Amino acid sequence: MTATSDMKEHLIVGLDVPTVAEAERVVRDLEGVASFYKIGYQLVFAGGLEFARDLAASGNKVFLDMKLLDIDNTVAKGVENIVRMGVSMLTLHAYPKAMRAAVEAARGSDLCLLGVTVLTSMDEQDVIEAGYELDPHTLVLRRAEQALQAGMGGIVCSAQETEAVRRIVGPSMAVVTPGIRLAGGERGDQKRVVTPRDAMRNGSSHLVVARPIVGAVDRRAAAQAILDDMRSA
Repeated sequence: MTATSDMKEHLIVGLDVPTVAEAERVVRDLEGVASFYKIGYQLVFAGGLEFARDLAASGNKVFLDMKLLDIDNTVAKGVENIVRMGVSMLTLHAYPKAMRAAVEAARGSDLCLLGVTVLTSMDEQDVIEAGYELDPHTLVLRRAEQALQAGMGGIVCSAQETEAVRRIVGPSMAVVTPGIRLAGGERGDQKRVVTPRDAMRNGSSHLVVARPIVGAVDRRAAAQAILDDMRSA
């Protein structure tokens, strides 16, 4: 992961924009610098699913951030249809039954299923308020172990937990890290943030970066700064 072309495979740009037209502008702005994009709720409900298909068909990689959670059959049927879209990654909440259903539904495909552990916008008080007795770090590690046991392709967690997570899941599983900010950058609503360099050093395989790139005046320069910081690890 020393060349820029290789590092692009590990940077996922979050297309957290209100319209497909704006997402298309972001992709055009980043042509040659980025090739992996996250599509989440905001864009999905504005025509983003068709855009995801088109983006994947054009040779880009797509991380569909749906955070699925439902009864086993519903999760399985959803995953079966998502497999046909040609996207590379899909998130679901890291509940054991849901993960097992998703793994079975995706079996034989190239879709990488990611278990979302604890959102990076949540701190210990938020986790307590949600009814969990475990602190965020302990909860992340438990869910990482459950994702491994379920046969998931990877997990999503803060880079603050990545080093400990790697000791559980080993070198093969993807560890995808949101909440990435350059040193001195605006945190926004993220509470557990880490720099790109530290995230890669801690064992993250992919970094998800949205506002620091999409909201920048010069998106290419912002993406390149993230890539440079990743390479410095």
